[in-house]
Amino acid sequence: MKKKVLLAFSGGLDTSYCARYLSTVKNLEVHSIIIDSGGFSGEELSDIKKRAQGLGVTKHYSIDVTRDYYKNCIRFLIYGNVLRNNTYPLSVSAERIFQAKAVARQAKKIGADYVAHGSTGAGNDQIRFDMIFNILIPQIEVLTPIRDQQLSREEEINFLREQGIQMDWEKMQYSINKGLWGTSVGGKETLTSDTPLPDDAYPTPVSKIEPAELEIEFQAGQVSGINGKKFEDPVEAIKSLNELAAPYGIGRDIHVGDTIIGIKGRVGFEAAAAILLIKAHHALEKHTLTKWQIYWKDQISVWYGMHLHEGQYLDPVMRNIENFLENTQITVNGTVFLKLFERRFEIQGINSSNDLMSDKFGAYGEMNLAWDGNDARGFAKIAANQSWIYRTINQE
Repeated sequence: MKKKVLLAFSGGLDTSYCARYLSTVKNLEVHSIIIDSGGFSGEELSDIKKRAQGLGVTKHYSIDVTRDYYKNCIRFLIYGNVLRNNTYPLSVSAERIFQAKAVARQAKKIGADYVAHGSTGAGNDQIRFDMIFNILIPQIEVLTPIRDQQLSREEEINFLREQGIQMDWEKMQYSINKGLWGTSVGGKETLTSDTPLPDDAYPTPVSKIEPAELEIEFQAGQVSGINGKKFEDPVEAIKSLNELAAPYGIGRDIHVGDTIIGIKGRVGFEAAAAILLIKAHHALEKHTLTKWQIYWKDQISVWYGMHLHEGQYLDPVMRNIENFLENTQITVNGTVFLKLFERRFEIQGINSSNDLMSDKFGAYGEMNLAWDGNDARGFAKIAANQSWIYRTINQE
């Protein structure tokens, strides 16, 4: 009997090569699996299944982890306003963890001898997949044909052509990963430091230019309404927001960052809903949280995002941080008002019953109602006391 391998399959060039190579060259019984983290339509999933079958896989599985992904990750990225290097909402970094977990579960279920993924040896995904597999299925060997053979995209294409496989080679110029929290785009332009991605490399064409008003409602830090429409399911709210804002070209950028393996890399991304939600949520928190809540959230959230980016999601300290982040969201309620323009947006203001900018206590720069001038004078003197003593003692 042939040994069985479960291949994490996206339908792109790398995983297409893996499917064919593992079946024809390594003589394995290849089972493929696509993990939908909120980025595929039913038609796209059907096309991916057909592609896998055309490459000779024995069986193809499709598993949806979107709501698990939101509940156990995305909402904490919103709570923490997590943007890596103040730019990237960790669109792919986060979803890879949940894809790897689902692959590990399925590998055990079907009794696979091996698991395989199409990561190269020069990126972050190889580490993320391998780490999760090492923790959850350490008894199953991991196969990585692209990494092990150090293949170029041209070499992969030539192999598939020799195998008689027909694909849209033009589309293979770019590596695209789609999920609920955004789409990443890699291509020849991102391999250099000076070249932007062309407009047609992004998945959503810019088709809206007329400015539009946008209202995003939050309840305990989670999105609960878009433009007056209530959503019981935040996943559906995110999808709706993305459909509304992506045609403006909002949420596009190129992230430059440090990889897990120590080199720097660039990746393009389109994440309209993620960027709008994080920025709107952050604006609401500035009104509803205290100075020290905001300060400690900033410190912890950066660390949480970095740990997630580097594949350390299963470390129990991540659950500790999530408990803290969730506890801070009790008063993060209200509506944020924005305006959308072509390729940009503005935050206009907020309305919240938990707004700490209350005129009951004073108006900044205008009137104080909870203290008088003598209170302020004494407060300033005490606050200055230690620095005054230091300067007096060490005046020479």
